[in-house]
Amino acid sequence: MGLRSRKVIPVESKLCPCYPHTIQITVQLPDDFAQHANPGRGALESLAIEGYRTGTLSHYQASQLLGMERLEFDGFLNERNVMEHAYDVEDFDADCATLHRLEIEGLSRA
Repeated sequence: MGLRSRKVIPVESKLCPCYPHTIQITVQLPDDFAQHANPGRGALESLAIEGYRTGTLSHYQASQLLGMERLEFDGFLNERNVMEHAYDVEDFDADCATLHRLEIEGLSRA
């Protein structure tokens, strides 16, 4: 299983305009992986998922890396059974407690 020598595979991404500068990363892929329909996109998706799972990338950063809106990225993660950092009951309870506290302090718009 050889590696392709310095083959640049373009990856389409709609990066956020808040990132004025981008860098290009060249990855040497095994021949069998490079034969996939869009290996660059697959590698980018894997990078975003693993970065999000480990906490290296925030939800926002990973979604922007893939050019997705927040809810679109949530769907992307759900389709791939990525449940790390998913909004759960504890998050909901914490949000309710925060809302209640803000209402008491008169800071809520609700």
